[in-house]
Amino acid sequence: MAVISATGLARTFPSKNGPVEAVRGIDLTVEGGEIIGFLGPNGAGKTTTLRMLTTLLAPTGGHATVAGCDLVRDPAGVRRRSGYIAQSGGLDPYVSVREELTTQGRLYRMPKAKAVARAAELAEDFGFAELMDRPTAALSGGQRRRLDIAMGLMHRPDVLFLDEPTTGLDPGSRADLWELVRRLRDDHGTTVFLTTHYLDEADALADRLIIVDQGVVVTEGTPTALKIQYGGSQHATLQDAFLAVTGRAPAPADATPLTV
Repeated sequence: MAVISATGLARTFPSKNGPVEAVRGIDLTVEGGEIIGFLGPNGAGKTTTLRMLTTLLAPTGGHATVAGCDLVRDPAGVRRRSGYIAQSGGLDPYVSVREELTTQGRLYRMPKAKAVARAAELAEDFGFAELMDRPTAALSGGQRRRLDIAMGLMHRPDVLFLDEPTTGLDPGSRADLWELVRRLRDDHGTTVFLTTHYLDEADALADRLIIVDQGVVVTEGTPTALKIQYGGSQHATLQDAFLAVTGRAPAPADATPLTV
């Protein structure tokens, strides 16, 4: 069953030099329980698409549903049934891990006792139960990222959107986060929609890749299928396939992203 579906999804921005078509018509389908890698060169429309699918930006054309809820007609329903983890995170450095989690639950109108219990459950599952009373500023980068994801899961969403989740993490923390994403899919059936500039990450994690360029989907398939189709061999790198499809390398993970 499709958890995310988009047809002709578009966004045009006004400018003094005329309209800018950041996204010209995205067509995609994501099935339940998939880990999707959403890739594209800098300026391809990836960020704008993600912002539309998470209700942060209204589309100017097309139609999309997330977890059975229409983006335009029922944005509150989309937010109730999905979680979004931004690249920059959103932790308050002055409050404890426990308070961050329980406050997030309360924002989703969970009774206090239920929010406290859910926070303890996630802390145990994510390996930071002993850190619950520390201020978030005292956490390592990997611990903060795990907390970000736990916050996005407080309300048990059907789909989790992860925007560049491992940017700035050391190799060990990246590997830990990869394993966490796999467990979300395998143990809980969570659909994960992942954007990343790390092609090794997309290759290792994604069940299927969707590559966008110039505001449209240009190809999709499993990492192996795309390497065979565009790189000539299953032993080709995903970088080879990506360059063949787009003619451009992905932006460095520490590059300043374009607004589109």
